[in-house]
Amino acid sequence: MSGGDEERGLADQRGLSDQRGLADWLPARLAAVAPSVTVIGDVMLDGWWSGSIDRLCREAPAPVVDISRRMFAPGGAANTAMNLAALGAKVRVAGLIGCDDAGMELRRQLRAAGVNTSHLHEHTGMVTTSKTRISSAGQVLLRFDDVACKVPPDALAALALTLPAAVRGQDAVVVCDYGAGALQGPVRSALLDALGGRAGTQLAVVDAHDPRPWAALRPDLATPNAEEAARLLGIRFTSGSDRPAVMAARRDDLIDATGARAVVVTLDRDGTLLLPAAGDTHRTWARPATEKQASGAGDTFVAALTLARAAALPLSTSVDFAQAAADVVVHHPGTSVCSSADLTRHLASFADTALSADELARHIQGDRAEGRRIVLTNGCFDVLHRGHTRYLNQAKQLGDVLVVALNSDASVRRLKGPDRPINPVADRAAVIAALSCVDYVTVFETPTPIPLIEKIRPEIYAKGGDYTPEMLAETEAVERFGGTVTILDYVPDLSTTAVVQRIRNGEGAAVGEAPVN
Repeated sequence: MSGGDEERGLADQRGLSDQRGLADWLPARLAAVAPSVTVIGDVMLDGWWSGSIDRLCREAPAPVVDISRRMFAPGGAANTAMNLAALGAKVRVAGLIGCDDAGMELRRQLRAAGVNTSHLHEHTGMVTTSKTRISSAGQVLLRFDDVACKVPPDALAALALTLPAAVRGQDAVVVCDYGAGALQGPVRSALLDALGGRAGTQLAVVDAHDPRPWAALRPDLATPNAEEAARLLGIRFTSGSDRPAVMAARRDDLIDATGARAVVVTLDRDGTLLLPAAGDTHRTWARPATEKQASGAGDTFVAALTLARAAALPLSTSVDFAQAAADVVVHHPGTSVCSSADLTRHLASFADTALSADELARHIQGDRAEGRRIVLTNGCFDVLHRGHTRYLNQAKQLGDVLVVALNSDASVRRLKGPDRPINPVADRAAVIAALSCVDYVTVFETPTPIPLIEKIRPEIYAKGGDYTPEMLAETEAVERFGGTVTILDYVPDLSTTAVVQRIRNGEGAAVGEAPVN
């Protein structure tokens, strides 16, 4: 993104303080921008068949599933396109399908969702890639795949001819290369030629099992999963490995291998890790479902990430946005999409989520019984900025469960003056709770959080600023119950006070160094 786009994105972030919250702001922002996006790659049809099991077959000790329900949904690159359309983008998809029932169903569903399929080519020698899952009583028993053994050369040539028109004038292009063959040979060459001299405002995202062949594209973003990133690095993770730490240490190698300006490694149930070529890393934490009947959350993540960046949101904010969208679909069965309305409801669910001290203590008791380490931090968190999110992500990494205790409105007035807080505590709690790194939010009225510390007894108490543990009144209470106090570094960023003053003056923001509060 250009510097001007980044500044506009930051301005929109500051505008959140004038809204009731993310849930109100998001749909209007996306509707106003409605970026145009082309998705190019391996399109598929996912099948979800379910039925009952009452007997074994005669030929082998295998269950007989009496199929009672057949459902189909676009998968792969087609699922990425469906998610983009559901979130408000203007989408076209380019790829190859066969002249078969699966291809007809795939095109029908894409068109019904408002996706432009004029660059989706049919070929008589092709088999439409399909992946069908058979389940009973909520348990997937097997999956059978129908995949073309070889993509006809003339099919690739036909697709390659249309790619310049498919990407011309688009705000963003997403390359979905899952190794099914639609992006090989002339297609890759045509795409590299079409995007090689793209304008700085045209976003390029590569979602590939092997991003190395696309390094020459110099994409803005590459989105390997942890296994794919490990292959790029030539390593294997053992059980208990700290994958984020290893990949953060090898950031330059991942950037070199992908050619990207930033790499976002998806970690499944562990969230994601953002590794920009320059600047701070950023973690998100997933809110996973207990069952695994869902598929395609990675496609949803890529779609939401692309949309957010095309709408000029800052990179770390875009990753958080994409994580929230992925959290929605993992709680839906089958291959599904996250719509703007779904995401609005998800974000709105964090409103009024501040727990009382007693409610929090009950939750913490359950977490601790399962061996989780509790991290507590506190602050005003009035007008949220990048310094806050960096600080909270650092705090989360100290343990397993992060509790954020917010100063009450009266407490903020005592600390900051009569014109603060800008946002009332309900809004502050809703925004903080929506961050993937935060597990619980509570509010305290007392001069210090010592009564809360005595109630939940955190293993770690995190504080930002130029303190030492000896300077904090809370240290004695933390250590009395076997906990430790950790002082996090200064975060070079905007202070809340400075941000508020510049908003009131109608000025741009300046970068300074200040403690987070």
